[in-house]
Amino acid sequence: MPIPRRYTTDAIVLSRFDYGEADRIMTLITPGLGKLKAIAKGIRRPTSRIGGSLEPFAELQVALARGRTFEVVTQVSVGHAWLNLRDSLESAATAWYLAELADRSLEERHAAEPLYLLLRHAYGLLDAGMAPGRVARWYEMHLADELGMRPEVDRCAECDRMLEAVGRFRWVPQLGGVICDRCPGPSHDRAGLSLEGLKLLKAYQRLDIEAIAALRLADSAEREVEAALRDFIRHALERDARSLGFLDEIRSTPSPRIAPV
Repeated sequence: MPIPRRYTTDAIVLSRFDYGEADRIMTLITPGLGKLKAIAKGIRRPTSRIGGSLEPFAELQVALARGRTFEVVTQVSVGHAWLNLRDSLESAATAWYLAELADRSLEERHAAEPLYLLLRHAYGLLDAGMAPGRVARWYEMHLADELGMRPEVDRCAECDRMLEAVGRFRWVPQLGGVICDRCPGPSHDRAGLSLEGLKLLKAYQRLDIEAIAALRLADSAEREVEAALRDFIRHALERDARSLGFLDEIRSTPSPRIAPV
């Protein structure tokens, strides 16, 4: 069914950049139309009617008109704003990271309701004050699922044997997950994985996020799984997310609470 000349959709801002003297180009994720580019004309002028609404970290209802290159934003209303996540620099930086992963995972004009709902849920968790690192790991694991690249954490990704608790493990994204100590795997990009790290990977894959939030975990296991899932996503998307540098920088230094974006 063809898209009408004018239409309205729910949307979340994935990225934006200024264009010309007063315009701004947005990348939006929508449940039905997937990722699309839209231009908000005159939004940077003080008199703009939509300037205060078309912002990140909010679920929006956006009225659009079909354009030659970009859709044209004609009206915006805020359905739900995740205001609390903006108060923490780490939560806000994590939200940008998750948005970038969604952006890089999608082609334009392909339906993306599962990924839209995943991002929406993650923003709600950050807004509720859940640890940003755990939200990010949960999101990365489920994003891999949505991309059809579910990591193998129960059987050796090389020989298909069940992984045993007494064994030793390695994480090899090129092979799709964990390999046992009987298999050599590729000669590069392989990292040891502890039993605690393996158990935590299984938890992120099987448990709901509320159960994961309640787990008491060793810092070493969390760091290990963070590195493992980041490597997996890097392999899946074929490059690092640009927002990771900023996220890691602010995590390394205690930061004050910040004003809303």
